[in-house]
Amino acid sequence: MDKRIYLCLAHMSGNEMKYIEEAFATNWVVPLGPNVNAFEEDLERFVGEGKKVVALSAGTAALHLALIQLGVGPGDEVICQSFTFSASANPVAYLGATAVFVDSEEDTWNMDPELLEVAIKDRIVKTGRKPKAVIPVHLYGMPAKIDEICAVAEHYGIPVLEDAAEALGAEYKGRKCGTFGRFGALSFNGNKMITTSGGGALVVPDEDTKKETMFYATQAREPFPYYQHEKIGYNYRMSNICAGIGRGQMTVLDEHIAHHHHVHALYEKAFEDFDGITLKSNPGKDWNANYWLCTILVNPEVTGIDYEGVRRALDEDNIETRPLWKPMHLQPVYKDNPRYVNGVSERLFNKGLCLPAGPCVTDEDVAFIVDRIKAAYRR
Repeated sequence: MDKRIYLCLAHMSGNEMKYIEEAFATNWVVPLGPNVNAFEEDLERFVGEGKKVVALSAGTAALHLALIQLGVGPGDEVICQSFTFSASANPVAYLGATAVFVDSEEDTWNMDPELLEVAIKDRIVKTGRKPKAVIPVHLYGMPAKIDEICAVAEHYGIPVLEDAAEALGAEYKGRKCGTFGRFGALSFNGNKMITTSGGGALVVPDEDTKKETMFYATQAREPFPYYQHEKIGYNYRMSNICAGIGRGQMTVLDEHIAHHHHVHALYEKAFEDFDGITLKSNPGKDWNANYWLCTILVNPEVTGIDYEGVRRALDEDNIETRPLWKPMHLQPVYKDNPRYVNGVSERLFNKGLCLPAGPCVTDEDVAFIVDRIKAAYRR
């Protein structure tokens, strides 16, 4: 194939330029303005549950500011999901705290609630105090067992910060991911469900917390006529230009989610009688994943080829794929961190592959991808 098929390429609605041009026409090109306010209002309506939203420069910034407001600092511990991208854990290190990694369960590939409780109990015994926060991740847009995770955390009085960077629009029991914990982090990076070029947002419980988040995101400037700073702040607010892109993207968010579901259904039908390839799907009726990326496990004992062989073969056919996230407890930078593992994430990492699923992926693209996987299998 001449064109390259990408995992999740940005797709514009056509409305983005209208809001960008308004920003230029009114000279609102700074990290505040009507587009920022309107984008936050759009997101608040979308996530529901009476939550407030602050638009920020990145999803990582959202996690960082949430941890600050949860009082995380040097010497503290924060429990993190091991099976995720490094941005889920790095903000813990920014604050001089230690990430304690917890492995996944098989149903969702996300944080194992039973192992979470084991970790909390053990950290209390070993350190004499409980972790300051728990960060579960809704990986690849698949909701975690968030009710169970929140119940364990609540039992020990530990706040939950949801990393829903990959899960915009995903639902558990009809409720949007990112709204179960005290905080929820969203991402609008170029390959996410919607994009603001870069960018992210923090879902917060109320207006007071929204104001506090904005305070830290705008260099923690105190309300004086001159510049006074009593706390360390950050330059994390989203620009009015990027928010204009976001406003345009919100008009096609439901369409994007529906398309990802459609692509997943095509893969599901294609692989239903295909030995050695297992597509990840909702584990039950309570789950409604957004299928940000469609993911498969390759069993080399059946296919005669491992996931890396499939990846290389597809790359030769101009198809972008990606191995599943390498667990944080296997990353050199976190080699000395405490970890509570059961082997699930490591096994998934050694068998899994992400397939294209974005709004620019056509039915013909899916058919070609499946055909090329079968060809690699036959070889």
